[in-house]
Formats: sequence, C-alpha cells, structure tokens
Amino acid sequence: MPVFVLLFNARTENEGIHTIQIGDRNKVLMFESEDDATRFGVLLEAQDFPSPTVEEFDQEEIMEFCRGVNYEWEVIPAGSLEIPPENNVENTDWQLDADQMSEKAENSEFDLDRIRRQLEGLL
Repeated sequence: MPVFVLLFNARTENEGIHTIQIGDRNKVLMFESEDDATRFGVLLEAQDFPSPTVEEFDQEEIMEFCRGVNYEWEVIPAGSLEIPPENNVENTDWQLDADQMSEKAENSEFDLDRIRRQLEGLL
C-alpha cells in the first residue's frame, strides 16, 4: 500500500525523514493521503521548519526502515487532521549531520593550508 512521508533535504546526502519525538522514541507518520501529508508539511513550515518534501513509498518499505533504526510508526488515515506537536526539538539529527559535515570541510581546508605551507617551505 502506498503511503506518503515527509522528507527534509530529499535526494541529498543529508536527507532526513520527519519524525515526532515521544520521550526518547521517534515515530514516523505515514499518511494515506498525499493532501494530508502536504497540509501537515505546511503546518510544519508555519512552525519555522524547513520546507519538507512529500514522498510516496510502499508502506512495508517505511516499516522496514523503522524497524532497522528502532523507530515507531503510525499510519494516518485519509481525511484525518493531524497537527504537529507544539514543541519542536532544537537540533534535528540531519541538522547535526550537516554541522558535522561543515566542520569536517573546515578541518580539511585547514589541513590543506598546512600542507601547502609545508610544501612552500621546502622550496
């Protein structure tokens, strides 16, 4: 059965799926209706989230993903008015990944400058 989920940075190295955090657990929402998923995404944007992309997947594929990363899941029936929680996490996992990638890039640039200076010193 096809379902719709919300992705951030879709089709990039830093792709992330939207989850709702309940305690120390994450839950993926699988919408039966693309319109409902889109509406939920608009509500997230109103809460200062980046713009999510609605993507269609096979329900079993998302459930398999959730099992693999120890996430819970919930199927949102078509026509349900799902509203995002009022509280949001400060730093999402995919934002942390982006920050780490940026830090690695800065370190690589520093290493290149150091090696360049060493080579110039040999001349």
